[in-house]
Amino acid sequence: MPAIGAVRQVALSAGRDLDSTLAFWRDVLGMGVHARYDPPGIAFIMAGDVRLLFTDGVPAGTVYLDIAGLEPFHAEAKAMGVPFTAPPTLVHHDTEGQFGPAGESEWMAFIKDPAGNTIGLVERHPPPEE
Repeated sequence: MPAIGAVRQVALSAGRDLDSTLAFWRDVLGMGVHARYDPPGIAFIMAGDVRLLFTDGVPAGTVYLDIAGLEPFHAEAKAMGVPFTAPPTLVHHDTEGQFGPAGESEWMAFIKDPAGNTIGLVERHPPPEE
């Protein structure tokens, strides 16, 4: 049985307008294009060590990205007119340390890009000091 490693690549829809989708990821999320091939009309953005592949012909997907400064990002993006499908919300108190250091809380906010992909923005906060 082969040993499966880390996630290498995730395919996301580019919709019918690759330029518009890539501009959103660049201008709103600050993530630039790593590589683009025309034809066939595909592009890659790196999220850490994971390639995000954007192409037409695949269904819209959901990807969760770590972010530092979720609240300030939310305020700035809203001021730019970016619609949020969910504002920053506490989703989990990790009391047992199942997903990171014990005691941290996990906050998420959600937006959609022009191709309909859902982007979950995730920030973990340390426990309050006593």
